[in-house]
Amino acid sequence: MTLIGAFRQWCVQHRLKRYAIPDDLWANAIHALPFLRHWPPQRLQKLRDMAVLFLCEKNIVGAHGFQVHPFHRVVIAAQACVPILALGLRQYDDFKTVVLYPDEFISGVEWEDEFGVVHQDDEAMMGEAMAGGPIVLSWPDALDPTRGGAGEDVLPANVVIHEFVHKLDMRNGEANGFPVLPPSITPKRWHQALTSAYENFSARVAAGEETDIDCYAAESPPEFFAVISETFFVAPEVLESDYPEIAALLAAFYQYRP
Repeated sequence: MTLIGAFRQWCVQHRLKRYAIPDDLWANAIHALPFLRHWPPQRLQKLRDMAVLFLCEKNIVGAHGFQVHPFHRVVIAAQACVPILALGLRQYDDFKTVVLYPDEFISGVEWEDEFGVVHQDDEAMMGEAMAGGPIVLSWPDALDPTRGGAGEDVLPANVVIHEFVHKLDMRNGEANGFPVLPPSITPKRWHQALTSAYENFSARVAAGEETDIDCYAAESPPEFFAVISETFFVAPEVLESDYPEIAALLAAFYQYRP
Protein backbone atom coordinates (compact mmCIF):
# COMPACT_ATOMS: atom_id res chain seq x y z
CA MET A 1 0.00 0.00 0.00
CA THR A 2 1.28 3.48 -0.92
CA LEU A 3 1.68 6.24 1.63
CA ILE A 4 -1.30 8.06 0.12
CA GLY A 5 -3.39 4.89 0.26
CA ALA A 6 -2.46 4.31 3.89
CA PHE A 7 -3.38 7.90 4.76
CA ARG A 8 -6.76 7.60 3.05
CA GLN A 9 -7.48 4.39 4.92
CA TRP A 10 -6.53 6.09 8.19
CA CYS A 11 -8.91 8.97 7.39
CA VAL A 12 -11.75 6.54 6.72
CA GLN A 13 -11.18 4.67 9.98
CA HIS A 14 -10.90 7.96 11.86
CA ARG A 15 -14.26 9.13 10.48
CA LEU A 16 -15.95 5.81 11.22
CA LYS A 17 -14.80 6.01 14.83
CA ARG A 18 -15.38 9.71 15.46
CA TYR A 19 -18.75 10.02 13.71
CA ALA A 20 -20.14 6.56 14.43
CA ILE A 21 -23.94 6.27 14.38
CA PRO A 22 -25.17 5.38 17.89
CA ASP A 23 -26.61 1.89 18.25
CA ASP A 24 -30.10 3.00 19.24
CA LEU A 25 -30.30 5.52 16.39
CA TRP A 26 -29.20 2.92 13.85
CA ALA A 27 -31.67 0.35 15.24
CA ASN A 28 -34.53 2.86 14.95
CA ALA A 29 -33.58 3.68 11.37
CA ILE A 30 -33.47 0.03 10.33
CA HIS A 31 -36.79 -0.62 12.05
CA ALA A 32 -38.29 2.22 9.98
CA LEU A 33 -37.07 0.62 6.74
CA PRO A 34 -38.68 -2.86 6.54
CA PHE A 35 -36.76 -3.98 3.45
CA LEU A 36 -33.50 -3.76 5.44
CA ARG A 37 -34.63 -5.74 8.47
CA HIS A 38 -33.73 -9.09 6.94
CA TRP A 39 -30.30 -8.12 5.64
CA PRO A 40 -27.49 -10.21 7.17
CA PRO A 41 -25.56 -8.50 9.99
CA GLN A 42 -22.33 -8.25 7.99
CA ARG A 43 -24.03 -6.42 5.14
CA LEU A 44 -25.90 -4.12 7.52
CA GLN A 45 -22.61 -3.21 9.19
CA LYS A 46 -21.13 -2.32 5.80
CA LEU A 47 -24.19 -0.18 5.09
CA ARG A 48 -23.82 1.50 8.49
CA ASP A 49 -20.18 2.35 7.81
CA MET A 50 -20.98 3.79 4.41
CA ALA A 51 -23.85 5.80 5.87
CA VAL A 52 -21.36 7.37 8.29
CA LEU A 53 -19.05 8.35 5.44
CA PHE A 54 -22.02 9.62 3.40
CA LEU A 55 -23.07 11.89 6.25
CA CYS A 56 -19.51 13.19 6.56
CA GLU A 57 -19.54 14.28 2.92
CA LYS A 58 -23.13 15.39 2.29
CA ASN A 59 -25.33 18.12 3.74
CA ILE A 60 -28.93 17.22 4.56
CA VAL A 61 -30.93 20.39 5.01
CA GLY A 62 -34.58 21.23 5.55
CA ALA A 63 -36.77 23.45 3.37
CA HIS A 64 -39.92 25.43 4.25
CA GLY A 65 -39.05 25.31 7.92
CA PHE A 66 -38.50 21.57 8.12
CA GLN A 67 -36.19 20.75 11.04
CA VAL A 68 -33.70 17.99 10.23
CA HIS A 69 -32.76 15.72 13.14
CA PRO A 70 -30.28 12.82 13.40
CA PHE A 71 -33.03 10.26 12.71
CA HIS A 72 -33.88 11.98 9.39
CA ARG A 73 -30.24 12.08 8.38
CA VAL A 74 -29.57 8.41 9.15
CA VAL A 75 -32.75 7.19 7.42
CA ILE A 76 -31.83 9.12 4.26
CA ALA A 77 -28.17 8.07 4.36
CA ALA A 78 -28.97 4.37 4.84
CA GLN A 79 -31.27 4.30 1.82
CA ALA A 80 -28.98 6.44 -0.31
CA CYS A 81 -26.10 4.03 0.23
CA VAL A 82 -28.03 0.90 -0.73
CA PRO A 83 -27.40 1.18 -4.51
CA ILE A 84 -23.70 2.05 -4.11
CA LEU A 85 -22.74 -0.33 -1.34
CA ALA A 86 -20.45 -2.22 -3.70
CA LEU A 87 -19.79 0.70 -6.07
CA GLY A 88 -18.44 3.26 -3.60
CA LEU A 89 -19.28 6.80 -2.52
CA ARG A 90 -17.46 8.35 -5.48
CA GLN A 91 -20.58 7.55 -7.49
CA TYR A 92 -22.14 10.57 -5.74
CA ASP A 93 -19.28 13.03 -6.25
CA ASP A 94 -21.34 15.43 -8.39
CA PHE A 95 -23.46 16.83 -5.55
CA LYS A 96 -23.21 17.81 -1.90
CA THR A 97 -26.73 18.46 -0.68
CA VAL A 98 -29.98 16.62 0.01
CA VAL A 99 -32.99 18.87 0.63
CA LEU A 100 -35.90 17.60 2.73
CA TYR A 101 -39.39 19.10 2.44
CA PRO A 102 -42.08 18.60 5.08
CA ASP A 103 -44.34 17.11 2.39
CA GLU A 104 -44.71 16.82 -1.36
CA PHE A 105 -43.41 19.85 -3.22
CA ILE A 106 -43.68 21.61 -6.57
CA SER A 107 -40.38 22.03 -8.37
CA GLY A 108 -41.44 24.90 -10.65
CA VAL A 109 -38.85 23.82 -13.21
CA GLU A 110 -39.30 25.43 -16.63
CA TRP A 111 -38.73 23.51 -19.86
CA GLU A 112 -39.18 24.13 -23.56
CA ASP A 113 -40.98 21.70 -25.87
CA GLU A 114 -40.17 20.95 -29.49
CA PHE A 115 -42.35 23.87 -30.63
CA GLY A 116 -40.50 26.40 -28.51
CA VAL A 117 -43.28 26.72 -25.94
CA VAL A 118 -42.04 27.14 -22.36
CA HIS A 119 -43.82 25.11 -19.68
CA GLN A 120 -43.51 25.10 -15.90
CA ASP A 121 -43.92 21.91 -13.85
CA ASP A 122 -46.63 22.37 -11.24
CA GLU A 123 -47.24 18.76 -10.21
CA ALA A 124 -46.65 17.76 -6.60
CA MET A 125 -43.54 15.57 -6.34
CA MET A 126 -42.11 13.10 -3.83
CA GLY A 127 -38.55 13.49 -5.05
CA GLU A 128 -36.33 15.02 -7.68
CA ALA A 129 -32.70 14.54 -8.67
CA MET A 130 -31.18 17.59 -10.31
CA ALA A 131 -28.33 17.20 -12.79
CA GLY A 132 -25.22 18.66 -11.17
CA GLY A 133 -27.31 19.77 -8.20
CA PRO A 134 -29.03 18.48 -5.10
CA ILE A 135 -31.52 15.72 -4.51
CA VAL A 136 -34.85 16.99 -3.19
CA LEU A 137 -37.14 14.70 -1.18
CA SER A 138 -40.45 14.80 0.61
CA TRP A 139 -39.64 13.48 4.09
CA PRO A 140 -42.94 11.59 4.66
CA ASP A 141 -42.46 9.81 1.33
CA ALA A 142 -38.78 9.16 2.02
CA LEU A 143 -39.83 7.42 5.21
CA ASP A 144 -42.86 5.63 3.70
CA PRO A 145 -43.19 5.89 -0.09
CA THR A 146 -46.32 3.71 -0.02
CA ARG A 147 -48.20 5.93 2.46
CA GLY A 148 -50.92 6.70 -0.12
CA GLY A 149 -51.79 3.04 -0.67
CA ALA A 150 -53.48 0.39 1.41
CA GLY A 151 -53.56 -3.34 1.84
CA GLU A 152 -52.14 -5.83 -0.61
CA ASP A 153 -52.49 -3.44 -3.56
CA VAL A 154 -49.52 -1.33 -2.42
CA LEU A 155 -46.69 -1.68 -4.92
CA PRO A 156 -43.05 -1.89 -3.79
CA ALA A 157 -41.48 1.54 -3.83
CA ASN A 158 -38.58 3.55 -2.45
CA VAL A 159 -38.36 7.18 -3.51
CA VAL A 160 -34.89 7.66 -1.97
CA ILE A 161 -33.34 4.77 -3.90
CA HIS A 162 -35.23 5.94 -6.99
CA GLU A 163 -33.77 9.46 -6.94
CA PHE A 164 -30.25 8.33 -6.08
CA VAL A 165 -30.35 5.85 -8.98
CA HIS A 166 -31.13 8.84 -11.22
CA LYS A 167 -27.85 10.30 -9.95
CA LEU A 168 -26.03 7.12 -11.02
CA ASP A 169 -27.72 7.46 -14.42
CA MET A 170 -26.52 11.07 -14.72
CA ARG A 171 -22.85 10.28 -14.24
CA ASN A 172 -22.29 10.18 -17.99
CA GLY A 173 -24.68 12.96 -18.97
CA GLU A 174 -28.45 13.36 -18.86
CA ALA A 175 -30.49 10.57 -17.32
CA ASN A 176 -31.34 8.16 -20.11
CA GLY A 177 -31.40 4.73 -18.49
CA PHE A 178 -27.81 4.06 -19.61
CA PRO A 179 -25.43 4.52 -16.64
CA VAL A 180 -21.69 3.98 -16.55
CA LEU A 181 -21.37 0.21 -16.82
CA PRO A 182 -18.85 -2.13 -15.21
CA PRO A 183 -16.58 -4.19 -17.51
CA SER A 184 -18.74 -7.26 -16.88
CA ILE A 185 -21.67 -5.71 -18.79
CA THR A 186 -21.33 -4.71 -22.42
CA PRO A 187 -23.27 -1.66 -23.63
CA LYS A 188 -24.95 -3.85 -26.26
CA ARG A 189 -26.21 -6.33 -23.67
CA TRP A 190 -27.51 -3.54 -21.42
CA HIS A 191 -29.22 -1.67 -24.27
CA GLN A 192 -30.89 -4.75 -25.71
CA ALA A 193 -32.12 -6.09 -22.36
CA LEU A 194 -33.38 -2.78 -20.97
CA THR A 195 -34.98 -1.69 -24.24
CA SER A 196 -36.78 -5.01 -24.66
CA ALA A 197 -38.05 -5.02 -21.07
CA TYR A 198 -39.09 -1.37 -21.24
CA GLU A 199 -41.05 -1.88 -24.45
CA ASN A 200 -42.71 -4.98 -23.04
CA PHE A 201 -43.64 -3.24 -19.79
CA SER A 202 -44.93 -0.14 -21.58
CA ALA A 203 -47.15 -2.32 -23.78
CA ARG A 204 -48.54 -4.07 -20.70
CA VAL A 205 -49.36 -0.75 -19.06
CA ALA A 206 -50.89 0.66 -22.27
CA ALA A 207 -53.11 -2.42 -22.47
CA GLY A 208 -54.45 -1.69 -19.00
CA GLU A 209 -52.75 -4.62 -17.30
CA GLU A 210 -52.28 -4.35 -13.55
CA THR A 211 -48.63 -4.98 -12.79
CA ASP A 212 -46.68 -5.64 -9.61
CA ILE A 213 -44.16 -3.03 -10.73
CA ASP A 214 -45.12 0.64 -10.50
CA CYS A 215 -46.60 1.72 -13.84
CA TYR A 216 -44.53 4.93 -13.61
CA ALA A 217 -41.72 2.78 -15.04
CA ALA A 218 -43.45 3.12 -18.42
CA GLU A 219 -42.95 6.91 -18.37
CA SER A 220 -39.49 6.82 -20.02
CA PRO A 221 -36.29 4.70 -20.13
CA PRO A 222 -34.65 6.60 -17.23
CA GLU A 223 -37.77 6.18 -15.09
CA PHE A 224 -37.87 2.50 -16.01
CA PHE A 225 -34.28 2.09 -14.83
CA ALA A 226 -34.99 3.91 -11.56
CA VAL A 227 -38.22 2.01 -10.84
CA ILE A 228 -36.82 -1.44 -11.59
CA SER A 229 -33.79 -0.58 -9.43
CA GLU A 230 -35.93 0.32 -6.42
CA THR A 231 -37.96 -2.85 -7.04
CA PHE A 232 -34.72 -4.86 -7.22
CA PHE A 233 -33.76 -3.78 -3.71
CA VAL A 234 -37.17 -3.51 -2.04
CA ALA A 235 -39.02 -6.46 -3.60
CA PRO A 236 -36.52 -8.55 -5.60
CA GLU A 237 -38.96 -11.44 -5.96
CA VAL A 238 -41.28 -9.19 -8.00
CA LEU A 239 -38.59 -8.27 -10.52
CA GLU A 240 -37.28 -11.84 -10.61
CA SER A 241 -40.77 -13.08 -11.45
CA ASP A 242 -41.56 -10.53 -14.16
CA TYR A 243 -38.14 -9.90 -15.71
CA PRO A 244 -35.53 -12.46 -14.58
CA GLU A 245 -33.00 -11.30 -17.19
CA ILE A 246 -33.22 -7.74 -15.85
CA ALA A 247 -32.88 -8.99 -12.27
CA ALA A 248 -29.68 -10.80 -13.26
CA LEU A 249 -28.40 -7.72 -15.10
CA LEU A 250 -29.00 -5.45 -12.12
CA ALA A 251 -27.32 -7.98 -9.86
CA ALA A 252 -24.23 -7.66 -12.07
CA PHE A 253 -24.50 -3.87 -12.16
CA TYR A 254 -24.96 -3.38 -8.41
CA GLN A 255 -22.69 -6.33 -7.60
CA TYR A 256 -25.33 -7.72 -5.28
CA ARG A 257 -28.01 -10.37 -5.49
CA PRO A 258 -30.80 -9.93 -2.94
